[in-house]
Amino acid sequence: MGLLKAPMFSLVILSLTICSTMGDTNKGGYWPTWPQDSFPPSNIETSLFTHLYYAFLTPNTETYQFDIDESTASALNSFTTTLHGKNPPVKTLFSIGGGSFGTETFTSMASSPDSRGTFISSTIQVAREYNFDGIDIDWEYPQTQTAMDNFGLLLDEWRVAINEEAESTGNPQLLLSAATNYKSIVDGVSKYPVESINNNLDWINAMCYDYHGPWTPDATGTLAALYDPNGDVSTSDGLQSWIDAGIQKVKLVMGLPLFGRTWKLQNPSVNGIGAPALGIGPGNEGAMLYSEVQEFNAQNNAQVVFDEPTVSYYSVAGTSWIGYDDIESVQKKIEYAQSLNIGGYFFWTVVGDQDWKISQLASDTWN
Repeated sequence: MGLLKAPMFSLVILSLTICSTMGDTNKGGYWPTWPQDSFPPSNIETSLFTHLYYAFLTPNTETYQFDIDESTASALNSFTTTLHGKNPPVKTLFSIGGGSFGTETFTSMASSPDSRGTFISSTIQVAREYNFDGIDIDWEYPQTQTAMDNFGLLLDEWRVAINEEAESTGNPQLLLSAATNYKSIVDGVSKYPVESINNNLDWINAMCYDYHGPWTPDATGTLAALYDPNGDVSTSDGLQSWIDAGIQKVKLVMGLPLFGRTWKLQNPSVNGIGAPALGIGPGNEGAMLYSEVQEFNAQNNAQVVFDEPTVSYYSVAGTSWIGYDDIESVQKKIEYAQSLNIGGYFFWTVVGDQDWKISQLASDTWN
């Protein structure tokens, strides 16, 4: 379904104080569309979350508008109707992009006022048509400082459009968030537009995971370590990077993984963090849901290790090595995030939990 092109929005950017509609902790979770038959939105325990994200919608790579087919329209309606109708209800957002979508389309779209306006108008129309409370952009990642600056312009214009739409229709303002790199700088070069983020976004979801994986095939590594004793690739370094860059703490939300990354050990007897590896291990292209990790560990009598220096878990069974988060690491991360007075946490993804064990722990720890 094609959507109308945006009008030219006023570029007068006001100094806005934008607050999340939730006065308390932001407890988010992404629901990916691919397991919708085996794990429909109705399965989600909404008492453990404040915001849930439909992941993902992607714009047309040439028009930057959203072409919603019949089956996607049905899924969108089901997501919002189901989650708004649950007890308790939660706020719903649709997330745009994702890691597999890449950066090229976003980079092109954000490079001119006309294409930004077209994209913005289309996002608002989708949100209203399918009764979402907000919009989330997952651009992984702006690769140059020019792209980062254009991302800032996109957020400026998006906020103006959201404010104008709410004022003209009398509808509540749509929420606006972004999934970001775990640090405020990408590849040590391109800096996020923190001033624009503070002025225009309700919050960011900093993806504090995937520090190592199939792209580092020669040695095992932590998935989402809280601390890095030998460097600065960790959740604590990432969150502090955002704080040092000047983000309003209430708008900083920490990511937590409900999955693991796997390697095949070169030598089963040399099996710590950083052990030599021969590429990916079991799972789907070297990845497992948290629930699958638990099943694998039980079925293979795996050795489970909590690594105190990094605050992370790994398990070993023969040549199979899995890095992941579990009860103690999640609890310590939540306590750490609370000590920073940031806005909350989110999970990628809600379908990965095992009987809501980790989601419940996180919610109970941050109360």
